[in-house]
Formats: sequence, C-alpha cells, structure tokens
Amino acid sequence: MKATRLHLLRHGQVDGFEEKRYNGQGDVGLTDLGRQQSAAFSGRFLHQKLSAIYSSDLYRCRVAADQIAQLQETQPEYREDLRELHIGDWQGQTWQQLQRDYPDLWQARLDDIVNVSPPSGENLLQMAQRVRPVVKQIISAHVGGDVVIVAHGGVNRVILLDAIGAPLERLFHIEQDFGCHNIIDYFTDGIAVVKKLNG
Repeated sequence: MKATRLHLLRHGQVDGFEEKRYNGQGDVGLTDLGRQQSAAFSGRFLHQKLSAIYSSDLYRCRVAADQIAQLQETQPEYREDLRELHIGDWQGQTWQQLQRDYPDLWQARLDDIVNVSPPSGENLLQMAQRVRPVVKQIISAHVGGDVVIVAHGGVNRVILLDAIGAPLERLFHIEQDFGCHNIIDYFTDGIAVVKKLNG
C-alpha cells in the first residue's frame, strides 16, 4: 500500500514580522513576500493530483490554500481546529511587552510551555489535543493519496514532533520558516516518516 503523503505547509510572511509578536488566532495580513510565498506553493503541485487541501481558517493560511486550489480539481476545506495556539490576552503583543508586563508568567511558560497557559489562552498540550484528532481524521480519509495542510508554525511543529515520536517539550527544536514545506509519509502500520523538513 502506498503511503499517505502529507504536504505540511506554513503560511507566508506576515505583517509585523520584524517584531517578535504573538499573532495567535488573530487574522493578520501578509507582506508582499508572504503573498509571493503563497503563490509559489501552487507551482509545487502543478504536476500532481492532490486528494485534498485543508487549511486553517485564518486568512494567512487561506491565501496559500486558495492559490494551490486554482490548479487542482478540489477546493480547500478550512478548519478552525487547525488554527495557531490560542494565546488569549497576549494576542497582538510583542515579546518585549510581555516580558515587561508578565515577567513571572513569561518565565513560567519558558520553563513549562507544555502545561502553562497565557491568560485566557491555551497551553501547548491543549493545542496538541485539538490538532491531533483532525490530522488523524485527514490521514484516514485519504489513504494512499497526497494531501496538503496549510497551517502555522506551532501547529506544524506539533504534527512533526508526533511523526518522529518526540515529546512536545522539544517544540522549538524544529524550525518552521514562513512559506516552508514539510513532507510526512504515513503508512498503514502506524509508522510515519518525515521526508522533508522546513524546505
């Protein structure tokens, strides 16, 4: 049986990228480069038939999904459960602001990002519990096919960590640049193999 191949993409460069800032589930726009990165994805799948295209329902991901769909016979399915980590009251704030205004909680999250949540937000474990079922559902629905997911840096890292069997604590041991392309092959025996990372 042919593996189910997941093309896991990160959205393009976002407005305000120059400042380290938590966009979370806010609907931020793309820079000119971000729009170019989104458009470039479509060419990567020009000569192959995709079984499905899934995307976070946030604008920065939908742009890329829509570009890919223009050359395919399938329309994207936008999923709220593929959104980035819900950062709560920290949404839109820079790291510098947060270190100043929440020094103790900032340090607590650095020490335990898996279990410590920002105010009114979710922690990494809660995000993983939200994302894992939808990825499993997608893979099961398209056995032997090629599937695209357009998502976010945090979401992608969780999916990749699960593929290699690494704990969530290793989140930042994997880089996810704007506009990157990862490939994971899922086999029917439950084995997953990362074929391409942050490309």
